[in-house]
Amino acid sequence: MRSSTGQHSLALDHIRALAAFLVFAWHFAHAGDPGYPVPFDAPSPWILAIFDAGHTGVALFMTLSGYLFAKILEGRSFSYPIFLLNRALRLLPLLVLVIIVIGIRKYWIGADLDAYWNNILWGPLLPTLPNGGWSITVEAHFYLLLPLLLWLSARWRFALPLLLVATVGLRLGLYCAKGEVQFLAYWTLVGRIDQFVLGIIAARSQGWLMRHPLVIGGLVASLLAFYAVFDAAGGFALHPSHPSSSPVWIILPTFEGMVYAAAIAWYDRSGLAGKGLVSKGLARIGDYSYSLYLLHFFVVFRMADFIHRHIMDISTPRAALPWAVVCFVLMIPLGYLSFRFIEAPFLSLRRNYIEPRLKKAYGASPS
Repeated sequence: MRSSTGQHSLALDHIRALAAFLVFAWHFAHAGDPGYPVPFDAPSPWILAIFDAGHTGVALFMTLSGYLFAKILEGRSFSYPIFLLNRALRLLPLLVLVIIVIGIRKYWIGADLDAYWNNILWGPLLPTLPNGGWSITVEAHFYLLLPLLLWLSARWRFALPLLLVATVGLRLGLYCAKGEVQFLAYWTLVGRIDQFVLGIIAARSQGWLMRHPLVIGGLVASLLAFYAVFDAAGGFALHPSHPSSSPVWIILPTFEGMVYAAAIAWYDRSGLAGKGLVSKGLARIGDYSYSLYLLHFFVVFRMADFIHRHIMDISTPRAALPWAVVCFVLMIPLGYLSFRFIEAPFLSLRRNYIEPRLKKAYGASPS
């Protein structure tokens, strides 16, 4: 999908598609009734464990945001009000529609609407928006900090690394005080800020990363190995409980962000994305990823339950993953319709927020 600044990358669309599938696979396997149809402690082949722990797709999305905006805005002056307007046009129309649809459904079945609308009211501050909308709240908090992050990092090369040290230290302090930090590390900017920041750092370190592919490979392998061990021990929900008392959540957001940031920067420049039909097809899924992300909650649990009850036992990650792929593909037409008729009309209203006087100097494409 072409941004409002005219920039487009098939590689980054591929990453969006992967992130959307990771989240879909996570909910397909585990979230119909927590731990159904696949128990959280079901053994998974190590290379597939990251799909069984697909909640990590949210970290991939957020790292990609940091990388993308650093890539677009590096060394450029931009209109912050127009930037915020564009982000609102990108995110709010579908989110508002989802909130209304869920509200109507709750009214229809006689659910507690006061509690629901209270969650919506607090949604801009707390992770209480439905259908994954909590992550939009975290994104919005990052947008508020973005100008400051760019300004600090442009003036002091150690600003962002020191910020990472500070956020890890903050989570360590919270862990020592509360005995757990999973909630804040996963659901709020207290943890997610690391992923945005590491995305920014990777965008500025792309040359170094391209010269060290073995480092990228080692990082990716280490993340796969980590999730194989973490998932076998109960992962997100049972390591050892939820919220978790494990100290792993002090550093996990940083570790995920470091691996994803390096991999994103490398893949973006590697040329592996290509321009063939498969590449363009995956990029289209990336275009629809926001719709797929918000709308899959309406059907994913029913899909998994139907297959488990009426077609075959999918209570293991090995059995569930192929069906997750099939059901994700079945979601693509819905993603297309949502993108075409809900998202696209508002996306056409976006304006270029890069200052015109700097376009020529920095090679920004016209929108």
